[in-house]
Amino acid sequence: MMPYSLFVFPNFNLYSTPLLVLVLQGLILGVMLLVRFIQKKNINDVLLASIVLITCYHRTTYTIGFMDWYDTFRNTKINYYLVSLGMVLAPLIYFYVKSITIADFKFKKKDFWHLVPWLLFFIIKLGVLLYDINQPNFDNVQNGPAVENLLWKYVDPLVTFFSTAQMLLYLAFTFQLFYNYRKKIQDFFSNTYKLELNWIRNFLYVYSFIFIYGILQIFIDEFIIELSWTQKWWLQFCSALIVIYVGVKGYFTDLIPLTSINFDVKSIKKSQKKKKESEEFKDKKHIVNQYFEAEKPYLNPDLNLSELANELQMNRAELSEVINSGFGQNFNDFINSFRVNLVKEKLAGGEHAKISLLGIALDSGFNSKATFNRVFKKLTNTSPTEFLQRMNN
Repeated sequence: MMPYSLFVFPNFNLYSTPLLVLVLQGLILGVMLLVRFIQKKNINDVLLASIVLITCYHRTTYTIGFMDWYDTFRNTKINYYLVSLGMVLAPLIYFYVKSITIADFKFKKKDFWHLVPWLLFFIIKLGVLLYDINQPNFDNVQNGPAVENLLWKYVDPLVTFFSTAQMLLYLAFTFQLFYNYRKKIQDFFSNTYKLELNWIRNFLYVYSFIFIYGILQIFIDEFIIELSWTQKWWLQFCSALIVIYVGVKGYFTDLIPLTSINFDVKSIKKSQKKKKESEEFKDKKHIVNQYFEAEKPYLNPDLNLSELANELQMNRAELSEVINSGFGQNFNDFINSFRVNLVKEKLAGGEHAKISLLGIALDSGFNSKATFNRVFKKLTNTSPTEFLQRMNN
């Protein structure tokens, strides 16, 4: 005769099934990232795989709970063996973005200090298990005295508070890292639609969303009204959806153009005033002006600072200083200002009657409609279509 428990567990219902399906898909994506790491040795793959797998792992308690595990196996010891990895997730998010925004990123010994808080928690959790496992009647209960009187009362609230503060701090550092990197790109590349870090931005947004959602849920549950398991299910469902998005998008986004960028440019330590007054600086500015008028390098959609510096027989630091101080623009705006002016000239010459507005933009050095529209509006305070309408009127 079949044991009664087998007829109760697993219970595939409206709550357990979506979580189970999404978590299993997330595990597959995590394994795929690990396999690619083994093949290509891209450190960002193993970091993202760890993030995906930990996010899936954190859904385990709720997934099996909605499948009636706890009701079926009343004396389960799963609370002892599932250890929260939230204090590992926060630094992993930071290091994942760091591995993309820093060329040839490698872990240093000091980086492993980021794991110390979690290791301390793991030691406490292990101590709780070792204490309770030696108590009489432990096999007949779900949770022993150390869990109920130490872990739940004191350790868990402290860990929740610390994890919240830690994630907030790491997300702040990671956003700062992201925005600084995006700003640097503007100083090195003329067309940045491939390098705008939309994936990293979205990655940070979704994890920030789930973090804020979790904080709100804890606040409501603790201070307003106690939430039921089904009400808390929505956080788990959103987290499971996010892990699929992160896994799929992270796997298929080509990060090589980002991880290969080297921003190691040593600035020339002179005051802006002296640079502007020196004859040498004026000569360099004149050389840049003449070159742009004669050669029109901005027509190359993939033009970057290194390539232009080689053509002008300058080093990157010199050219960057000339553009930033001499023309008052970063490299991206400087190049795109020539492209926008060329588009304006072509529109004034009536070329829009022969080819489309996008065709004019591509002929002027832009490499996508999105980039053209964004840059044109930024530099002229109007969209290309509005500019054309005003010109015709």
